[in-house]
Amino acid sequence: MFSFNRSAFVAVALAASTLVSASALIAQRVAVDLSGIWNFKVVTENGTGTPTVTIKQQGDSLSGTYESGRMGTLPFKGTVKGNTFSFAVNTSGGTTLTFNGTIVDADNIKGEVDFGGQGEALFSGERRKAQD
Repeated sequence: MFSFNRSAFVAVALAASTLVSASALIAQRVAVDLSGIWNFKVVTENGTGTPTVTIKQQGDSLSGTYESGRMGTLPFKGTVKGNTFSFAVNTSGGTTLTFNGTIVDADNIKGEVDFGGQGEALFSGERRKAQD
């Protein structure tokens, strides 16, 4: 009888520990707020672009600006769900750049960008640190 109770206690303790660990991991992934200024690298077959992306997150909605030397400053809207996000930038030339990404951690994101059906590229983003 003693070994059954001990075994049951160990099993319950392990299950509780696993549940707490899983809950903490899920909360960490969901708790990331993308709001801030991001330094992007967009790697294409024609070279690498380095736009600045300013994101404002409210709940699961994203908005902000995409700024590059080539296209100027363009507004965007998007969404975030769990550890994935997407946003679309409409260029003055009529092309829509669609960014689909994954949150790596609080300060790093990565994914793919579709150039309006005319090609794709990989991107990464690093949150800009506040200046002291």
